[in-house]
Amino acid sequence: MNIKEMLGTLPKKEKRQPLAELSTSWGQALDPKHVLEAYPRPRMRRPEYEILNGYWQYAITGSGKYPGSFEGRILVPFSPESQLSGVKRQLRPDAFLWYERAIHIPDHTAGFRRLLHFEAVDQCACIYINGHFVRKHVGGYLPFSVDLTPFLQPGANTLRLTVRVQDFSDASYHSRGKQKLSPGGMYYTAQSGIWQTVWMETVPDHYMTDLDLTADPKKGQVRVTIEENLGKSFPDTRVKIWDAVILADDEKDLFPCAGEPMARKIADALTFTLDLPSPKKWTPETPYLYPVEITVGKDTVRSYFAMRDFQVETDAEGFPRICLDHKAIFLNGVLDQGYWPDGLYTAPSDEALIYDIRMAKELGFNMIRKHAKIECRRWYYHCDRLGMIVWQDMVNGGSAYSPLLLTYLPTLLCVPGPTAKTARSSRVRPTLSEKLEYRLTGRSDPRGRLEFSKEVLATVKLLKGFPSIMAWVLFNEGWGQFDTRRLTRLLRHADPSRLIDSASGWFDHREGDIKSVHNYFYKLAPVKDARPYVLSEYGGYVCHIKEHSATDTTYGYRDCRSSLELEDAFCRLILEDLPPLIRKGLCGAVYTQLTDIEEEANGLLTYDRRVCKISPSAATRLRKERS
Repeated sequence: MNIKEMLGTLPKKEKRQPLAELSTSWGQALDPKHVLEAYPRPRMRRPEYEILNGYWQYAITGSGKYPGSFEGRILVPFSPESQLSGVKRQLRPDAFLWYERAIHIPDHTAGFRRLLHFEAVDQCACIYINGHFVRKHVGGYLPFSVDLTPFLQPGANTLRLTVRVQDFSDASYHSRGKQKLSPGGMYYTAQSGIWQTVWMETVPDHYMTDLDLTADPKKGQVRVTIEENLGKSFPDTRVKIWDAVILADDEKDLFPCAGEPMARKIADALTFTLDLPSPKKWTPETPYLYPVEITVGKDTVRSYFAMRDFQVETDAEGFPRICLDHKAIFLNGVLDQGYWPDGLYTAPSDEALIYDIRMAKELGFNMIRKHAKIECRRWYYHCDRLGMIVWQDMVNGGSAYSPLLLTYLPTLLCVPGPTAKTARSSRVRPTLSEKLEYRLTGRSDPRGRLEFSKEVLATVKLLKGFPSIMAWVLFNEGWGQFDTRRLTRLLRHADPSRLIDSASGWFDHREGDIKSVHNYFYKLAPVKDARPYVLSEYGGYVCHIKEHSATDTTYGYRDCRSSLELEDAFCRLILEDLPPLIRKGLCGAVYTQLTDIEEEANGLLTYDRRVCKISPSAATRLRKERS
């Protein structure tokens, strides 16, 4: 244990210096006329759609009244705080961000609807069409839609779309992840506004709103559940399933499918089951995906699913093991927070998303823990097709709490961490201990607790169809943690097919499927528990590369003077320190982290993704010895 390194992780009082303007190669080559044009919702594809990314008008005002004039152009979907937006201004909690643009619809036809989709707007958005308020949405990480049809006449139409945004960031109880208005160390620049794709699609009056394709590899079946907007009134449902495919590295889309479907069904219900002969299993090595086409009435969508199942089973030595299709799999994981120097929360291109996943695989990882952020849906699609297991965090929120009590002191002093007393599963009023927990973790406001509970369910509904997701991480290091037993059971009911890490790091309530430990400073050691033991954060070795760093101030958990020193330490950790623990029950380990972020220089890649700190020869050795 190195006391100096431990003390170096404590928060510093001095004000952070301005960050250098780094750029990725994708951001540098970005064409403002063609921004993130890939289909945003890979699990429900329709042929008629229009991407509305590009330049919009914007203004930042001190009141919620419509601005008298707009200040200039902003490149959507990049937040105003980002370089790529062209604005580079921080939205404060007492200010309002306005967007506006015209939407041209040349050929609206009776019997069809036009749906306007926002993939994510941070945090509170009000939508206006032709000056009329139509929708409010609260929550910076989840998609929402507006039906434009009531504003349309047959033929050509031009609509005025206005979006008003307010973002309280860490000054309120809303979910925010690692965003902070006064960033530094492990907290990063707060970003605001539209940060994922805005798009529009044409659907018939009666259309599908969601799909659930649940595979059962043991039975060789897939259960199809269709949700649609007019209730169960359309018996004419047709399904086609093609044989499973593995996409080549240069392919981005599963469709079009060649040849005849391997299975067909005409159903008179919106829930039914199909049998598949000799199902092919999805694994990180063989990521088979089954293309599907579903038609309900006049509405046709294309989707996909995979045959795979996750379990916890006991091995011959009596250790609980995490299994993929009843075969123990060690999770070589890496923490990924999804920040970009030029786009902040928004990757500059689809290719940039793919690059991060591929580099994780190149470095020998088979799992990514997506930390304190929900990515755009295409990221999960690429994990599906490339064979990358995902542990998905719920995005933390809550009012102000003490990082010293919830993060820094436990990091320094507590391995494997304290176990909290489990609260009663049903109650009318919070107990005294629960009220104390609410106060310590920033959850005193019941509105915030209710909002988080709803967002847990919405997150599962949004992402449960992506087969690469193995586990949900409910809370991280006590950040906004509350009612752990109740929320674990809520999550289990919403998705019984996946594992749950109820408390990543510490403040374990003995809930969920995982004994989850963070260890940055102590000698790695086995931990005994009835649940699988996962080292859900470790490492964090710092290597500062000046020309590719946003600042000269660094944050991390062990300083390395060169890439070679980092490589040696990293390889020893992976190849020498972990194997004895695996034999003693360790089921997974999540290295911190994939990329540098602002002051945090503990990535295996630099923040601009231009330098990998691990040599190709070392990466090859890691892949071979881990396989």
